[in-house]
Amino acid sequence: MRHNLAQVRRHAPANPVWAVVKANAYGHGLEAALRGFADAEGLALVEFESALRLRELGWTRPILLLEGPFEAADVVLAQTWNLSLAVHEPRQIDWLAGAPGAAIDVYLKVNSGMNRLGFPLDRCVAAADRLRQLPAVRSLTWMTHFANADTPIGIETPLTRFLGVLPDDATPRSMANSAAIIDHPAARVGWLRPGVMLYGASPFSGRLAQGLSLRAAMHLESRLIAVQNLQAGDTVGYGGGFAAPHPMRVGVVACGYADGYPRVAPTGTPIAVAGVTTRTLGRVSMDMLCVDLTPVPQAQVGDPVQLWGDQVPIDTVAESAGTIGYELMCALAPRVPVRIED
Repeated sequence: MRHNLAQVRRHAPANPVWAVVKANAYGHGLEAALRGFADAEGLALVEFESALRLRELGWTRPILLLEGPFEAADVVLAQTWNLSLAVHEPRQIDWLAGAPGAAIDVYLKVNSGMNRLGFPLDRCVAAADRLRQLPAVRSLTWMTHFANADTPIGIETPLTRFLGVLPDDATPRSMANSAAIIDHPAARVGWLRPGVMLYGASPFSGRLAQGLSLRAAMHLESRLIAVQNLQAGDTVGYGGGFAAPHPMRVGVVACGYADGYPRVAPTGTPIAVAGVTTRTLGRVSMDMLCVDLTPVPQAQVGDPVQLWGDQVPIDTVAESAGTIGYELMCALAPRVPVRIED
């Protein structure tokens, strides 16, 4: 995680960084995030309870709530714990107007084309003017989010829209997510908001993290708990989704969809046994999955298995399962034992 934060600095050494730690730091744990991102200028997330936990764990630098307050009481929490708030709709401004407590930093969310959160372009200036008049607002930064920074469409149109509503060139701003940090220098202005790249996964389809000089922060590992010797025509798992074309050895791994491994991962999804890359076979079960031991003839019960990590990129597993690495990280189940290492 420290290495990946350093890669953000390599792309934009002069910019302050909001290290995004929402969804329990993308499944990696807030405690790990505090250690891994200790050099970040701030931490950004969505959940108020997690923001308070970060304060309790000793983080004294800025914390940004990316979706802002969900009710008026959240503004009071932000004032009490010195949390920065995004504001993306008028009701949130009303809550700030009614808050008599300490002033906090506010991020005005601009809808530059993603059409998810944010004020429409023609209402941003009025929203900013109102926010500047409120005693509860200490500073105002303008923020937007790019829908296609990771695709050939790029950011030119939304960037032009966003810059077009800023009061002047000196206006504090925050634009760049992981994909924009890597591929779009024009977005490297003001506060950066890296997310998935901090955890060693790629924000791009078809471009692996290793090629972006990122290192996997999460290693999902297990062991072989059984070995089966199949004859030609024998099937594996529920539904018999895989039939052996010839005699072969199959390993059974203690990991399944109840641990967060994707049930939809098909036969052929990469996996590593005893350091050798091979493939999954058949349907993933709740607690187990099967692997082809043909490339690992010496494999035995007890041998280590990597489901994703430095040898098996999480993005490759995700692509095989028809999803993205973000989802696999966040889906890690509570029953999986976690060990945090420096």
